[in-house]
Amino acid sequence: MGPLSRSVLSLALALSSAIASPHHDVAAAAAVGPANWTWPVVGPVINAYDPPDTPFGAGHRGIDIAVPFGTTIVAPEAATVSFAGPVGGRLFVTLDHGGGLESTYSWVSAILVHKRDVVARGQPIAISGTGHPGSSVPHLHLGVKLADVYQDPMDYLGSISVSSFIRLAPIR
Repeated sequence: MGPLSRSVLSLALALSSAIASPHHDVAAAAAVGPANWTWPVVGPVINAYDPPDTPFGAGHRGIDIAVPFGTTIVAPEAATVSFAGPVGGRLFVTLDHGGGLESTYSWVSAILVHKRDVVARGQPIAISGTGHPGSSVPHLHLGVKLADVYQDPMDYLGSISVSSFIRLAPIR
């Protein structure tokens, strides 16, 4: 299987698992309204949302989107930067979208904004890093919280064209 086939398969599996996830709460999705945020980066979701059973329990409190190291991360929607800096030696950015809604961008290699900056939808906010410590695939971790409760980021992201993942090679 070639790299393109693996990427398309990875995307299809990630999308189908996100849609079929037992954690996909229809009531929660209705509470957030239509999914219309722009994607902060374009890439396949390689690790889906897996909410913890308890506030401090194990789980994956966001999604991981595979992208090359050094990819520009953009604000998915207008917001105010509520945090931009290191946590435990790693860089993070948190955006406050109002109404108790926040998004967080983890494991970034550079930050392009400052606390209290007002950012527009699509404005660059950071540069992607390696992803979760120990991961073999560079990625962006995107988390979303509503009233301090973690949400599935897929409920907020708009549709993405599969053509964004297709790279045509010249015919020889």
